[in-house]
Amino acid sequence: MFSRIFSSGLTRRTFLKSTAATAVSAGLPGAALAQGEPIKIGFLAPLTGAVAAWGKPGLDGCEIWAERINEAGGIQLSDGAHPVEFVSYDNEYDPAKARTGATKLIREDGVSFIMMLGGDTWPGVQPVADKTGMLFSTLLPSDLSPDTTTLIAPAEVHPIYNVTGVEWLAENKPDLKTAVMCAQDDALGLPSVATYLAAFEAAGIEMQSEPLLFDPATTDFAPVVTRLIADSPDIVCLDTCYADYVHPICEQLFQQGYEGQIISCTADFYDQMISKTSKEFMEGFIFQFPDFDDPALNSDQVNFEDPNGFYAEYAERFPGQWGAVSWEYASIMDLWKAAAEKAGSADPEAVITAMKDGGTGKHAFGDADWWGTELFGIDNALVGDWPVVVIEDGKATIKGFKNIPEWYDKHGDLLVKHMKAYDQMWDQRG
Repeated sequence: MFSRIFSSGLTRRTFLKSTAATAVSAGLPGAALAQGEPIKIGFLAPLTGAVAAWGKPGLDGCEIWAERINEAGGIQLSDGAHPVEFVSYDNEYDPAKARTGATKLIREDGVSFIMMLGGDTWPGVQPVADKTGMLFSTLLPSDLSPDTTTLIAPAEVHPIYNVTGVEWLAENKPDLKTAVMCAQDDALGLPSVATYLAAFEAAGIEMQSEPLLFDPATTDFAPVVTRLIADSPDIVCLDTCYADYVHPICEQLFQQGYEGQIISCTADFYDQMISKTSKEFMEGFIFQFPDFDDPALNSDQVNFEDPNGFYAEYAERFPGQWGAVSWEYASIMDLWKAAAEKAGSADPEAVITAMKDGGTGKHAFGDADWWGTELFGIDNALVGDWPVVVIEDGKATIKGFKNIPEWYDKHGDLLVKHMKAYDQMWDQRG
């Protein structure tokens, strides 16, 4: 229906205005909210299955965020205050289910914004975004392209932030000169592989072998690890492996006697890894996601309200479940709320215009720029500083913040080279 309408010359903006009377029942973006009516936000992510660790903890964090906002009076639009509520749909990290979920959230639930993990599920949703003009967010800027202007990456800048961990490693442990890497062969693993390769090359760290790509259905990681450490590398990189892979890989590294450096994008539920290995084995493990009780997050540059209190409440309500995404979707909602209140409207087009006004934004870890044209074909990623986290005495500790654009200004050609080699540039992705 919509493709026929738009091809006839009627723009989405004109179409939405001309159908305002029926928009509420149809659940279209831009539908007017009744005074005091809840603003519904779609949460379209894996809540079960192998990738659930990057979905469910984020939804739990959003519920805490919504309670805080509603207790403080809700979201203030031009017609008054509105409470906010989240409507979730478990896409099980399946593109077809993600497309069904996006359609339901828009048509039946009448959401004003949809947050996603992204990755392999985004291609299933992109046609829905293109037809409806709904505003979507992803945690994976590698999903971005100029073909979809209503997709933004305002919180996580995966995989580019991984360069900061390697940069810190090279500065603080210059004696480590060789590395190996493994990753699942999918839309989360491959762009991260390219990024780590660029970061290691920039740091002068030699790759002993080509990255070991394993099937996402892999369950036995003993042979993977045996191959990985055969040449006694100084560094083992776990790329952006899912938690269901990182845990057994670390167990195998421990059991097979590896004593070198480990670096990974994430270390979700690292206390469980320590219990299955040892505190000594996990000492010095480098990754990219802090616990929010870290005192370094109380600095003036951080744009996440009361991070220590948020962490304490999360830990009390969801013990043992804090992970990489526990705060990220809530951080996106901070940006969305500020933009909606600035625009005085929850309309997707008004919100994204307000959000990108001036070309800068309040990222969780500091002021950042809307960036990405060279890498993604569009400036829809909010990029600035990112923390480097190291496990010390059994606890995640922020060791410092590194600036991603500064690294890219020096080494962007390397990143583009490796992205192209893995067919991960926006104009190579099918």
